[in-house]
Amino acid sequence: MEYPIVNKVANSKLVTINLEDFYPIGERVLFDIKDWLHQGAVLKEKDFRENVKNHDWSKYKDNFVALYCSADAIIPSWAYLLITTKLAPFTKRVVVGTLEKIETILFNEIIDKLDVSVYKEKLILVKGCSDTKIPESAYVQLIEKLIPVASSIMYGEACSSVPLFKAKK
Repeated sequence: MEYPIVNKVANSKLVTINLEDFYPIGERVLFDIKDWLHQGAVLKEKDFRENVKNHDWSKYKDNFVALYCSADAIIPSWAYLLITTKLAPFTKRVVVGTLEKIETILFNEIIDKLDVSVYKEKLILVKGCSDTKIPESAYVQLIEKLIPVASSIMYGEACSSVPLFKAKK
């Protein structure tokens, strides 16, 4: 006797949220200003402004750019601001910091805008495994936002999830 294969996960009331589905498309670029410092240590305003003026900013079109300085130097705030005035017309986003900071900021904004009312009284599975590195803070922020509306929240995969939250009845 043959029995049909039934996909119990597909037939369940479980709603899966995969943060990877929200991942913004665009190259992430780390822009190090150390090469524009005098002797790799001091920012000389005239030389710095000249470098900013002569740089081809269009090559960052549709990129997410993190500005930082790998040299042990004191960089005035206006230096990052000046670069941003040139990058902003081309990029999707500019931040001061690391590539990880870009991801954290992007997911912060995505989750802030996420309409969780569609998850009201639902059984939710927050997918844990992804091919893309999702910041841990994004998962924390998502869970915080879901708690007031969800009836249940789990983390992981449908076949092996970890219960996180169950609303009181």
